[in-house]
Amino acid sequence: MLNLGISQDQFPHTASQPIPMRTIRPIAVYALNGLAVWRDRLLALDSIRGFLTQIDPATDNTTIVNACNTEQFIDATGLAIAEDTIWFALENSVYFCSFDDLTPQLFVTLPYTVDGVGVWQSTVYVTSQKLGYLSIYERQTKRKITQFPLPGVGVTNLMVRDEELWLCDRTEQTVYCLDRATGELNFSVLTPFENPTGLAFVTDPATGQPILFVSYASEEVYIRDNPNEDPSHELAYRDRTFIHPLQFRYDKQGRYALSNGYLVEMSYVEELLPLDEVSLENLEWRISLPAETHRQKVRSVEAIGIPFTEETQAGQRVAVFKFDSLKSHERRIFGWKALLEVRGIKYQLSPDDVYKAPDLTPEYQAQYLIDDDELAMDTPIIQAAAKEAIGTETNLLRKILKIRNYVYDRLSYGIKPHIDSPDVVIERGIGSCGEYVGVLLALARLNGIACRTVGRYKCPPYPERQRIPLEPDYNHVWIEFYVPGFGWLPMESNPDDIIDRGPYPTRFFMGLPWFHAEIGKGITFESLRSGGVPVGDLFDLSIGDLALNHVRFMILEELPALEG
Repeated sequence: MLNLGISQDQFPHTASQPIPMRTIRPIAVYALNGLAVWRDRLLALDSIRGFLTQIDPATDNTTIVNACNTEQFIDATGLAIAEDTIWFALENSVYFCSFDDLTPQLFVTLPYTVDGVGVWQSTVYVTSQKLGYLSIYERQTKRKITQFPLPGVGVTNLMVRDEELWLCDRTEQTVYCLDRATGELNFSVLTPFENPTGLAFVTDPATGQPILFVSYASEEVYIRDNPNEDPSHELAYRDRTFIHPLQFRYDKQGRYALSNGYLVEMSYVEELLPLDEVSLENLEWRISLPAETHRQKVRSVEAIGIPFTEETQAGQRVAVFKFDSLKSHERRIFGWKALLEVRGIKYQLSPDDVYKAPDLTPEYQAQYLIDDDELAMDTPIIQAAAKEAIGTETNLLRKILKIRNYVYDRLSYGIKPHIDSPDVVIERGIGSCGEYVGVLLALARLNGIACRTVGRYKCPPYPERQRIPLEPDYNHVWIEFYVPGFGWLPMESNPDDIIDRGPYPTRFFMGLPWFHAEIGKGITFESLRSGGVPVGDLFDLSIGDLALNHVRFMILEELPALEG
């Protein structure tokens, strides 16, 4: 019998101490592509080295279980353990072996690459991105019983828990909970990091409650100090893999699921720095404030530099800074700092849910179906695109998704110094996030779908870099579309346009990750009035001509587990 060299004494916290809710960074592993639980212990599979490892969640202590059998596990994925049998995938096949004898035995071979394996009693579940299905086999006879379509478009790993199938999709950045008998989606949640590669529920010995751990694997860019070169600093890549607990709560009545979040400090400050000689009297400088939403809570807002008064515009909070006069030589800094709780959110509506949605009210038609932002909705090219985008579709959710995919088919992302109208953007085939938004708004509104612009910034998504200033390189905008009888739903502008001609992920269709700061829904983010008149009507002058903005985030801590 093989001596695994594993004892309970190595990981004493499993006896009674609670499992810490922290990022686990196993030692000397490169790319974890599978998680499992064996005898209440967390196991992980490193596909680069072929290590089957046992990991202590409290200390990162790492033990190689298959010390003399690593070669058989190189490039393996999809770890699952049933009783004392290890299951994994390698290329097109599924294998199993015992802890006593780690020699792999063939279970089944598929025509395409296998990504994930799950086992529940007499049934084996297998996922394959290229096949597009979750295939189900009888364990004893190896007979295929049935198959379910995969809910996402990426490489998928899975595990089985009672009457549920839990899947993680790398491209979708999503964990799905499916009904084990039917394959129907119960709910899905966004993961706080990209490239989830494995998942497993571990029972906390102190509370008896299950904790869902998710592994992640990718490459990260870093600056390498190479003493053989002058200059010595060069761009390089390195493997990045870790395990993190996934918090989630599904609000069945609200039809949304929340996931991990962070307490973030955000500041928006303008530095007066006029480019030309200008003098303005009775100036009101309006800057939108963060909004309260299902996924974003505003703990506090305070002024920076000079005080402001607060107004409400179309239901949105706005800070108003007032100047009796503003001279060209005057130098000031002013703005606001907000303390925000931000989480990932994914709404759980299906086309069937909106099949009998009521008509859009006249008020919303007048406000959200018009061309109020140079959307070129009266141009032949945009009107033709609006018809072509939806074809004969009549369902609201399918229509907006078809419009998104149509825009993704015709545009590629690129940064420009200014925003062109949608007709120009469609012809050019390249657009910034704001130009994606313009085309999406135009096509959706022409098809009777109320929608509005939302933004304004994304926190740099590095939650391990806590309590240090983080500055975004660019601002960002996306849209919300309205479902009568339900409410506003988010849809990203361009980040899901990652595959040439699709299929496109839907992670940010009716969903947002934790690092978005929601500010100014459907209103101008920042505006100027002099004597009650928009400054743009008085002078050929923009905010960028008067001031330089400074945007800063600071991630303070991860939010505690969700209740309920």
